[in-house]
Amino acid sequence: MFTLAATDTDVDRELARALVVAGDVPDPEIPVVTLLDLGVLRGVERRDGIIVVKLTPTYTGCPATVAIRLMVETALMDAGFGCARVETVLSPAWTTDDITERGRERLKEFGIAPPENGARLTLFGSETVTCPRCASTVTEKISEFGSTACKALWRCTSCREPFDYFKCL
Repeated sequence: MFTLAATDTDVDRELARALVVAGDVPDPEIPVVTLLDLGVLRGVERRDGIIVVKLTPTYTGCPATVAIRLMVETALMDAGFGCARVETVLSPAWTTDDITERGRERLKEFGIAPPENGARLTLFGSETVTCPRCASTVTEKISEFGSTACKALWRCTSCREPFDYFKCL
């Protein structure tokens, strides 16, 4: 999923620490998951004396991309990394398969149905979505778009509760 580029032990430790700092930054739209949980953190390296964090946005038009960049840069600066920058990596593209198991569990605990591994986006098609509250699969789509563009609004017909579903990409 992500890489560390280093050769020296001190550099390895510094990169590992930068990876932890960047990976612990919460997603601004879904703060219960971190960038590591979402799988958008693609790598950390030192280039010309500067820490470079590589991130892949969930989709190229994601409005949270700028906020995420600033949050990572701030977290690195607060952790003592004076020279650091964030680099956007578009290939390979991010998919919902990149969300970690921990990330999926956190989404579910927060009331967001996580996408199924290997599933693909089916706009206006039929999907089976499990309710994150009662685990029923008797659910229905209310709207293709939920609280953010990457989520759809669903309702469980068993417990009658509405919930967001993280769309498969």
